[in-house]
Amino acid sequence: MLVIAGRSDPHIEKESLMTVVKVAAVQISPVLYSRAGTVERVVKKIHDLGRRDVRFAVFPETVVPYYPYFSWVKPPYAIEGDQLRLLEESVTVPSAETNAIAEAARQNQMVVSIGVNERDGGTIYNTQLLFDADGTLLQRRRKITPTYHERMVWGQGDASGLRAIDSAVGRIGQLACWEHFQPLARYALIADGEQIHAAMFPGALGAERFVDQMEVAIRQHALESASFVVNATAWLDPEQQAQLARDTGGPVGAFSGGFFTAVVDPEGRIVGEPLRAGEGEVIADLDLALIDRRKRMADTRGHYSRPELLSLRIDRTPASVLHARDTQAPAPRATEEDLFAR
Repeated sequence: MLVIAGRSDPHIEKESLMTVVKVAAVQISPVLYSRAGTVERVVKKIHDLGRRDVRFAVFPETVVPYYPYFSWVKPPYAIEGDQLRLLEESVTVPSAETNAIAEAARQNQMVVSIGVNERDGGTIYNTQLLFDADGTLLQRRRKITPTYHERMVWGQGDASGLRAIDSAVGRIGQLACWEHFQPLARYALIADGEQIHAAMFPGALGAERFVDQMEVAIRQHALESASFVVNATAWLDPEQQAQLARDTGGPVGAFSGGFFTAVVDPEGRIVGEPLRAGEGEVIADLDLALIDRRKRMADTRGHYSRPELLSLRIDRTPASVLHARDTQAPAPRATEEDLFAR
């Protein structure tokens, strides 16, 4: 599916054609319980999109190796085995898996945003990775507050990643799932001047109510930020849904619905047709000149803000559990005379 955001507007100047970026919001299935299998599928998809001249691709939340669906339906005392298996299959950064994604991005000159379960020691984090078109890892940010059942699985991130990052296709911000319900987190990216926003949700969760909420959230963010939003959810086919139901003892319905892969323009309009079922992608040409057209009316980080009345304070200092200070002076170094005296 290919659509061109804003190109139908007769007021767009010809010069704006130089600002067009082809993007893909990717709806893809993980290989359940397999980090290697899922990464292989992601890399294959990047190559496929590269052959179609896509320059920016967004993959779903924690699609590598898979979202912790078990925590949605099982009580805390019953998830030990599931949690340890996810820990074992989670991604370390850097690793062979991140290198494979980076190399695929480099070969296809594509900027890639992807959600992973990141292992750091004995803790798993919901992490978004952003690779530039030359394969450089531009950003590794962790979801600042896991949602509800997710708190049994993931650690909390800090605000060091609440910033927009310059890339080969423009200035990109990233948020995961219900971080879009946190107005201050969103405004941190708005104030930082994001042009393209990478949004990702798990898919196969929350049924149609979740879809409705998701659509409201990403369209509202596009409108407030005057940015393009590229949103991806994962897809679980009926066999995978049935497998999770068997493995967790939960109902199949708990893993059905919640799919809404879409692109939104700075006016808050859905670009083309969202993907609500099946694997695939929504591909669109984004004319970045539309951002200035929207901000001419309402620039919420500029002329339509009142910083003397309302402003955001953020601590982007990377959080650490260890703050060491030497309280002992180092022992004096032995001189040459001391050594000979011995």
